Amino acid sequence: MRIVFHCMTSRLATRIALLALTALVAALSASGPPLAAQARQPARRNVIFILSDDHRYDFMSFMPGAPAFLQTPALDRMAQRGAHVQNAFVTTALCSPSRASILTGQYAHRHGIVDNVTRIRPGTTFFPQLLQKAGYRTAYIGKWHMGEVDARPQPGFDHWVSFRGQGTYRDPMLNINGRQQRTPGYTTDLLTDQALAWLKQQTAGGQKQPFFMVLAHKAVHAEFEPAPRHKGRYATAPIPYPESMADTEANYRGKPRWVKEQRNSFHGVDFMYHGAMQFDPFYRAYAETLLALDDSVGRVLDFVDSSGLSSSTLVIYMSDNGFMLGEHGLIDKRHAYEESMRVPMLAYAPGLIPAGSKVTQVVRNIDIAPTMLELAGAAPAANMDGRSVLAALRGDPVKWEGEMVYEYYWEYAFPQTPTTLALRGDRYKFIYYPGVWDVQELYDLERDPKERDNLIGAPEHQERVRTMRTRLWDLLEASGAMSTPLRRGTGQQNQRKGGG
Repeated sequence: MRIVFHCMTSRLATRIALLALTALVAALSASGPPLAAQARQPARRNVIFILSDDHRYDFMSFMPGAPAFLQTPALDRMAQRGAHVQNAFVTTALCSPSRASILTGQYAHRHGIVDNVTRIRPGTTFFPQLLQKAGYRTAYIGKWHMGEVDARPQPGFDHWVSFRGQGTYRDPMLNINGRQQRTPGYTTDLLTDQALAWLKQQTAGGQKQPFFMVLAHKAVHAEFEPAPRHKGRYATAPIPYPESMADTEANYRGKPRWVKEQRNSFHGVDFMYHGAMQFDPFYRAYAETLLALDDSVGRVLDFVDSSGLSSSTLVIYMSDNGFMLGEHGLIDKRHAYEESMRVPMLAYAPGLIPAGSKVTQVVRNIDIAPTMLELAGAAPAANMDGRSVLAALRGDPVKWEGEMVYEYYWEYAFPQTPTTLALRGDRYKFIYYPGVWDVQELYDLERDPKERDNLIGAPEHQERVRTMRTRLWDLLEASGAMSTPLRRGTGQQNQRKGGG
């Protein structure tokens, strides 16, 4: 009897233990993903997103193609201690559309901000609104520039510091949480001061709530104005003129007519800003204006490291578009050429991103929003066109096609650049100009990275041209681009310098 009772007791204990284990597993399942899956998920990090304006992808001193005189120690440091995203691009090389694409994860034809003056559509969702719902504190400090109407606070941000339109390089009128305040000083430095002040508040008193901050600079937008401490730094530096800048038959053989014609226009090297500027001082001022921007990045990195935030914070640096400095006789951006649509991108997050790593996958501005949401453990909006690239930033073995769509819509104020659509693949780029009776373009980026040899008429590439043209229109149609947004003409042409 004692043996039978002992066996019954053992079976009862085992059954109770199994029931308890089952209940524990059920509770864990109800409260979140399995433990193994949780272990694979990155911890929610703070994010500091530094956004510059018109910064070329190759104007960092660690880049092989950078001018020999250029110095960007903070950006170099960020690349050494974090990741350099070697193939970062914008889907529209223009300030307002690109910034809207960053904040919505959408193409310009979807969010509708197709130029620098179009107002934001009612109901537009910026991803920081989703971060707020996920428990993040948020701040926007710097250039907003969507609609050029005012500088009032926008949805998704708990703290707001901005200015109207392009702003100024000196003594800006800042809107600080709804109150206008004239602030003396150099704008790049002032915005950095504002950002550091807010960051210090987030680390005071043992705060544990994660935060997301955008530091959006005006620099290095034209008209370039270096900080007083940097003015003249490169006054005697020799300028490495691009080979395609010369007005020669070889440079324009096979190029669209609009490219050569723009040479003698507002955004061309022969008549820059209606003759108000000369190329050499323009080039040097661009490089000198970049110096304060680099200082800003250094100050932010210093604070992150000294405050103990580096183990819990991701810092990303990116530009809203690139900039032409003489290539094909052009200045400014808007075009589908590499110098215009390609941007610098760096990511620093010790413990998350391997130091000195290089991300070779294509990363687009529309990929920022879903990446930030994945980092926060929040689901992306259903209407986002981008994809998360967090795995690539972490150095995980991921692979996807490097195919991307580019779009730019003709502006009444700057009619010298036509509407431009492009499909950029891993090796070839196809450029199409709807509404203009002109030459299309095809480039072999591996053999011809400077895009000087247009292959559009080469017999051996005709099948590729047909395939890429069809693919371009298929992708545009699939993402809702067949109803092109329009706005009223203003009657004003080329009245502003810089052009957004």
